[in-house]
Amino acid sequence: MNDHLPLLVVVDAANVVGSVPDGWWRDRRGAAERLRDRLAADGVPGVAGPVEVVLVVEGAARGVESVPGVRVESAPNSGDDHMVDVVARAAGRSVLVVTADRELRRRVGELGAEVAGPRTVRP
Repeated sequence: MNDHLPLLVVVDAANVVGSVPDGWWRDRRGAAERLRDRLAADGVPGVAGPVEVVLVVEGAARGVESVPGVRVESAPNSGDDHMVDVVARAAGRSVLVVTADRELRRRVGELGAEVAGPRTVRP
């Protein structure tokens, strides 16, 4: 692994937002923005050292802007496929993918990424 680069944390916005039934479905974009802002303010709990956070959004949340500390990427099609592409481009680097999606966990795991559930970044 390339120890000179910070841990890359790829967050499945739709899956993390959808993990808590707090009315997110009424404002998907707003829910993604709140998650982005929480990540920017709090980082990734339990992860020491510098991290690079990529929040992958799709559907109605496309177009959410990046902020200092969180790069937002709008998936042109499937959010899962886009996250797999992000992980594949990070070959040789430590990567943590935050999602509960079993198939996505399998796919990124095959590329060497660690995986964690939504509670990693959302209480």
